Amino acid sequence: MIKIGLTLDTTGIFLRIGATFFFTLMVILIKFLAEAVPVGQVVFFRSAVALVPLVLFLMWTKDFPSGLRSKRPMGHVMRCLMGCAAMFASFASLKYLPLAHASILGYLAPMLAVVLARFILGENVSPIRWFAVVLSFLGMLVLVLPKATGATVDQSYMIGLALALVMAVFTAGAKIQIRSLALTENAGAIAFYFALTCALAGLLTAGLGWVQPNPMQWLLLIGSGLTGGIAHIMMTLALQKSEVSKLAPFEYLSLIFAVIADYTLFNVVPGLAFVGATALILAAMWLVTFKDQLPQGAKAS
Repeated sequence: MIKIGLTLDTTGIFLRIGATFFFTLMVILIKFLAEAVPVGQVVFFRSAVALVPLVLFLMWTKDFPSGLRSKRPMGHVMRCLMGCAAMFASFASLKYLPLAHASILGYLAPMLAVVLARFILGENVSPIRWFAVVLSFLGMLVLVLPKATGATVDQSYMIGLALALVMAVFTAGAKIQIRSLALTENAGAIAFYFALTCALAGLLTAGLGWVQPNPMQWLLLIGSGLTGGIAHIMMTLALQKSEVSKLAPFEYLSLIFAVIADYTLFNVVPGLAFVGATALILAAMWLVTFKDQLPQGAKAS
């Protein structure tokens, strides 16, 4: 454990913590918009406004427009399509789910990435990883069954659950693609093409009933874009600075931020089912992060 602690890249860790904070702030802003503004309109403004900090970042690093050149354009296409689908599903789920529930269901994405890596990339998956996948699935059941087996099924929650699961599947695919792209592509370019794709996809929904935002909604829309753009830059840079396994524990902070936001802003108190589901899903992530990684570290040394 001491050896792992001494080799942590602190720059990557701070970038990952910052990304988690800004992502959570973005989700809070979007949660406030969920009841009044159509999902496609939110996706457009969140993505279009995010292009501003992304372009400024590329200009600051002297990578604009040269940094937008890509050796792997199809890799960007796959990442953007999966990420865009995940964004639509994620934003739609916030209308039906508390922030903390959406966050814990989002933690299924790393577990699903294990499955996708096995069947799509042909990676070897250890018994510990398969056990972690089972644990995370049980955690989802603990969270969902009380809602699905009561005297009256909570249909609103079930809709949110379905959307969150769609988000987790596409996020898992996007994560695999980002890890691959980050080895050769500019960090800002990865985020730039994603934001551009989502902005265009959101714009295509303009004829489906967009609303005229009031002043507060304008601030929320612009704020979601700025925070989202900053978060994407920090997350992509973090993946370039440090190994995924070293950064994984800091993903847990998003759940802490979400619980605090639910309680302070939306007066939602976590129930026993949420606590049980959280324990199972976080245990699964802990197994993959530490117990599955230590033998590899030992071999490397």
